[in-house]
Amino acid sequence: MNILLVYPETPPTFWSFKGALKFISKKSSEPPLGLLTVAAMLPEEWHKKLIDLNVDPLKDEAILWADYVFLTGMNIHKHSFKKVLRRCNELKVPVVAGGPMVTMDSREFLGVDHFILNEAELTLPLFLKDLKNGRAKSLYTSPQFPDITRTPAPLWELLDINKYASMSIQYSRGCPYNCEFCNIALLNGRRPRTKNPEQFIAELESLYRNGWRGSVFIVDDNFIGQKNKLKKELLPAMIDWSEKRRYPFSFATEATINLADDPQLLDLMVSAGFDHTFIGIETPNDRSLAECGKTQNLKHNLLDSVKKIHKAGLRVSGGFIIGFDHDTPNIFEQQIDFIQKSGIVTAMVGLLNAPTGSKLFKRLKKEDRLLEGLSGDNMDGSMNFIPKMDYKTLISGYKRVLETIYSQKEYYNRLKIFLDEYTLPLKKADRLTFKNLKAFLKTLWTLGLREKGKRYYWKIFFRSLFKYPQKFGVAITMAVYGYHFRQVVRRI
Repeated sequence: MNILLVYPETPPTFWSFKGALKFISKKSSEPPLGLLTVAAMLPEEWHKKLIDLNVDPLKDEAILWADYVFLTGMNIHKHSFKKVLRRCNELKVPVVAGGPMVTMDSREFLGVDHFILNEAELTLPLFLKDLKNGRAKSLYTSPQFPDITRTPAPLWELLDINKYASMSIQYSRGCPYNCEFCNIALLNGRRPRTKNPEQFIAELESLYRNGWRGSVFIVDDNFIGQKNKLKKELLPAMIDWSEKRRYPFSFATEATINLADDPQLLDLMVSAGFDHTFIGIETPNDRSLAECGKTQNLKHNLLDSVKKIHKAGLRVSGGFIIGFDHDTPNIFEQQIDFIQKSGIVTAMVGLLNAPTGSKLFKRLKKEDRLLEGLSGDNMDGSMNFIPKMDYKTLISGYKRVLETIYSQKEYYNRLKIFLDEYTLPLKKADRLTFKNLKAFLKTLWTLGLREKGKRYYWKIFFRSLFKYPQKFGVAITMAVYGYHFRQVVRRI
């Protein structure tokens, strides 16, 4: 069998970092981890090729080479996914599709020959067995959640790692919380399932052997869902491995705000090489937090918790949502005020949407408020339901939030607060390389000379250089992020 695995193109969004990637001469922020893992589940003797449309073009010759095209994606990839699917249909090459987008709504994607839904550890072997026996069905699904200690390591050799800014790896699936606007519990369950430490370390080692050095994003929806396992098993193993390898990786992940409650966990994560975590803050409005079932946030002083995490040595990226039923017109200033005081430099503020299958989706359907279309980009100003707040008021206020927090003045003020409060982890210092120097010179040219409002860049440049020289690299990186975010806001 010749198998072509195709990952759709991600349009310019907040998390694509397309505006920042050019500074470091990379094509994409992260690799298609799901496809690389699926590739490892296929028979070893099959011939496999990977094309990530974010780094390489898809040519007809590549499609015609394949006996099957394996295609996946998330909601943000819908347009590109359908475009690839149409090309395969025209060239009469059968398509096997899976992943979260098609799992939640397979009926939308006409032209797929075989749907491998839910988690591939359970459904892909059924398809492969039927295919071998000449009776492959059109749909494979399972209500069960697999044991991921049997999941193979991704086939990194299919990837040109030099085209990516970061690598990805997975430790767990599932989240113990069940927020109304999230469908992770439906996709992956409420009980987090984890890989064992030996398995996870072996995956790190395989990345290391394939030549990767730099950032590694642990893609779990909630990395700290099994705190005791982390503290007793995984993090000590990661610390040991990182120390022996002289910290070749810096780690980032996603967590919940209760991370701030556990100094031991914070210390272990920083000691293992973590320097960044994404946290869903959502809103400073307690009534809206109660509405969406974000109980873990209601139990905390969100501002104090963020500052504790920064002080411990982890930079917080925050997710914020506007458009809850209990949001009033003063929510816009509340969000601006919280974000500015928090020092969360990477603050993603989106309009509320209802993913298919989520509790919010079901409630809004009962209330006859659902609308067609879910773009997957919750910063594009679209909503797939009728909000309680007047839509014109909502859009106008949302625009004001984005224009304020990503104006150069407010962005660099927030970066200043972050640098004042952030404790830089004590680990092996970054070495100066030609690539780093080249990227730095690009920032001087673009942010320090060409961009309007460059005085704000030079203020943070000299302030960090002389007051916090150890944090200078972090300051410049965040300045580059700001450039990307300003481009995203202008596009919106």
